[in-house]
Amino acid sequence: MPPADSPFYYRFVDSIVDIGQAAWESCAGTENPFARFEFLAALETTGCTTRASGWQPHHVVVSHAGSAGPADNAIVAVVPLYLKTNSYGEYVFDWSWANAYQSHGLDYYPKLLTAIPFTPSVGLRVLVAEGIALEAVCAGLVPAIQAEAARLGASSYHLLYPNPAEREAFADTALVERTGTQFHWHNKGYDSFDDFLATLSSRKRKSLKKERRAATEAGFRFRRTEGANITPQQWADFSLFYHRTYLVRGQQGYLSQHFFEQLGASMPEQILLIEALQSEEDAPGETLEGAERAEAERAERAEKAESAEKVVAAALFFKSTTQLFGRYWGSTADQSLLHFETCYYQGQDYCIEHGLKSFDSGAQGEHKIQRGFEPTPTYSLHWLAHPGFAEAVAKFVEVERPHIEAYRRDAASLLPFRRG
Repeated sequence: MPPADSPFYYRFVDSIVDIGQAAWESCAGTENPFARFEFLAALETTGCTTRASGWQPHHVVVSHAGSAGPADNAIVAVVPLYLKTNSYGEYVFDWSWANAYQSHGLDYYPKLLTAIPFTPSVGLRVLVAEGIALEAVCAGLVPAIQAEAARLGASSYHLLYPNPAEREAFADTALVERTGTQFHWHNKGYDSFDDFLATLSSRKRKSLKKERRAATEAGFRFRRTEGANITPQQWADFSLFYHRTYLVRGQQGYLSQHFFEQLGASMPEQILLIEALQSEEDAPGETLEGAERAEAERAERAEKAESAEKVVAAALFFKSTTQLFGRYWGSTADQSLLHFETCYYQGQDYCIEHGLKSFDSGAQGEHKIQRGFEPTPTYSLHWLAHPGFAEAVAKFVEVERPHIEAYRRDAASLLPFRRG
């Protein structure tokens, strides 16, 4: 339990709906799309985060001590929390820890997890109201969760992808820090994609131009649709592509079409869909019999081509006022370079055109380096109840850290930017 002199009271609820949108927003705001009430509520109400999926909601509500009631004005912080019975959809891999528990006849699951489900993005995890000290909330949060873990029989607690302020707030707690790497692109005041290309070495610049040209020559056209304008058919197409991506790997997609549609209805201003379209038949060659006739023929071909186009791939992005987040992707078939154009180059174009400062394109992917995505450290925090395993994990992350840091340095040496 929290220290006796803690100024806060910590309780646990099994649905974000029980907290309420007004209370949640008073702590989380709406800037970060993944911390929004609408995003997390959609996961619950569409059946994506449930006991059956291994993501049972068990959120923390923090109130002033002496105001233990559920009144909105008593709530000073909220923390997304899940009782996990697997490690799917987390992107910080602890399967080896689970196997070690099993080999010693111990249960690793259930465990308690603070994360945004299926979303490996650094951001808000401990959501505090204005005027509330983050450090004070975190100091009481750890013992409160430890006590809840003991009550539930959970082996451990994990907090994934905290922001820098949260890392600092937990520095003196029982949580052990682990580091990882993602690749993010930064918009350094570019006026155009060509402006970005000008910062690259000659060889890399030619390579990227060739890739983009290949997508055009293959007959692909790209369509951007802001959230409010995404049609039911577009959502159906995207959901099909998304699930196909998992099925080809023998897995089931985590998210349902209903979930995507609900997001489109509840938070459209933070959603962007980019689709790749391709003509079903080759356009006829141009007839050179005068400028007027040529123009008429071009217009006719464009109209026919548009009517004959079909959507063959799509990527779903989220955005804040400063960042673009690339999250979900799928296609009807594997097409050379189509993924790079749809998921990366189109996103870079969008950031430049709309003045967004950075582009978080998701977990993993050394192939992003040559496209200007820079190795970026990420972190996770861990506590294990078993003293022996807690000591082993602490040693593991200590040994692992210099190897991850060396990996980031090596990755940075491969960036395509001109030297000096």
